[in-house]
Formats: sequence, C-alpha cells, structure tokens
Amino acid sequence: MATLRELKGRIGSVASSEKITGAMKMISSAKMHKAEGALRQLVPFRSQIETIIANLLSSDATFSSALVTPRNEVRHAAVLVWGSDDGLCGAYNVNLFKELIVRLGQLRKAIGPEAQIDVMPVGKKMAKAVSKLRMKGVSMVPVPGQIDSKSEGESVNRLMDTLVSMFQNGQYDRVDTLYMRYISARRQRPAFNQLLPVLPESFAPKGEKVVTGRPYLFEPDPNYIFNTILPMFLMAVMQDIFTENRASEQAARVMAMQSANDNAKNLLDTLRLEYNKLRQSAITSELLDIVGGQVRD
Repeated sequence: MATLRELKGRIGSVASSEKITGAMKMISSAKMHKAEGALRQLVPFRSQIETIIANLLSSDATFSSALVTPRNEVRHAAVLVWGSDDGLCGAYNVNLFKELIVRLGQLRKAIGPEAQIDVMPVGKKMAKAVSKLRMKGVSMVPVPGQIDSKSEGESVNRLMDTLVSMFQNGQYDRVDTLYMRYISARRQRPAFNQLLPVLPESFAPKGEKVVTGRPYLFEPDPNYIFNTILPMFLMAVMQDIFTENRASEQAARVMAMQSANDNAKNLLDTLRLEYNKLRQSAITSELLDIVGGQVRD
C-alpha cells in the first residue's frame, strides 16, 4: 500500500501532466484552426481552375498533354505518403501506414508483379515506419528537395515541378499520393489518389460531372489554354494535400491530448480520493491512540 508521501508525489506528477496535455491541446487547436483557414483560402483558386478545365473539356476540342496521357506499361511507379514530423498525435501515423500497406497491395495487382514501386515518405515519423517496410519490389526513396510535413508555399511548388519532370522524362510512369483528408476536427480519413498521369475525373469540380459538347469559343486555342492551366491545377492539388495533412495532424493531436487530459483528470481524482482516505485513516488512528492513552491514565 502506498504511503502518504508516495501518493502526494504521484498527485504532483499527474497534475503536471494534466497541465502539459491541456497546454498542448490548446496549441494544437490553434494550429488546426490556422490550417483550416489556409484550406478555405485555397478553395477559390482551385475551384476556378477546375471550372476553367471543365469548360475546356466540355467543348468539342481535342487536347493533348503528356501529363494526362497514360503509359502503355507501368514499369516504375512512385507513391508519396504523408505523415507527421512530431509525435503525440495518437494513431495518426499508424493508420496511414496500415492504409499504405493495403494500397501498395492493390497497386501491385494493378500494375503487375514486375513493376518497381518507390515509396516517398513525407515526415520523420512516416519515414521511420516506411524504413521497416519489407515488400518485394518496393523501395523507400527520399522525397525530392528539403521537404517535410510542415512545408508550404514555394517549396511545395518546387516538389510538384520535380515530380512533373520525373514523370515527363520517364523516370516514373505513374505517381500516386496517400494522405489524411481533413473532413472535420473529429473526422479524418486516408485518401489515395493518382496524381500523374492526371485522370479526367480529377478535373471535375466536387459533386459535378464533366459535360461534353457545349459551344464555347476560346482565345487562344483550347489546347494551349489546357496545357497552361494544367501545371497550375497540379500545384493547387499539391498545396491542398499539404494543408489538409497539417490540419488532420493537428486535429488528431487535439483528440489525443484531450484523451490524455481526461485520463489525467480521472487519475488525479482517484489519487486524491485515495490520499484523503489514507490521511483520514492516519488521523483516526492517531486520535484513537490519544483517546486510548487518556482512558488508561
């Protein structure tokens, strides 16, 4: 049975942990709301790009671009998987890694057993997990450039430019992405999408279908506009992935810290109750000794 001193020490330790988890929850919540704001700012630009491309595709014009032309055979594929650089975010990285294993199996069936798959982890925690991956024909490759899960702006655009160059020069025949899609503060789910070559359904604004045969007039010609807009679309997609990943990570950390904070409070209540019982027992025992001594006198 623990002594009063031991219980007092544990109460102090748990109380400190409660304060730390509470502070971390508040910090993560602020970062999550900041990422949410960044997501809202990205929506108008991407929506406009999607609308322009949808209007282009709805015309009777023909389009040609290496970025939308599928390869006859996929010999070398790349999968970018996003995780976190920091810990204390619950099962966030574990869930993404489990999804990665499932998706790699599906990709293997789709492209054939002889194809090579390179996995590019974004984030230190994900890189550590992927380094332990043992699957035939699957290798871990560092993500191009100085990129981590917190990257934004020009560094993200440079990554997209590098991936496009790798695809165009034949280094990769297909590029896929796996990240945690942010739905709400309490709900995030893994999203696996083909980045290159770009699929036609990727251009349609959310909830809409591309309708063909509309009589649009374009200046300059539609194919020139399409090839000019396409890199902007890919950059918008990549910026969206990084921002959603940041928001999802912070949301997972908020939930993890909330759970830890609640557990600390419950443990603190239990320890205080035990401490008070033990203290009351000691006081009662001491009083009985005093009363017993007086009676004997």
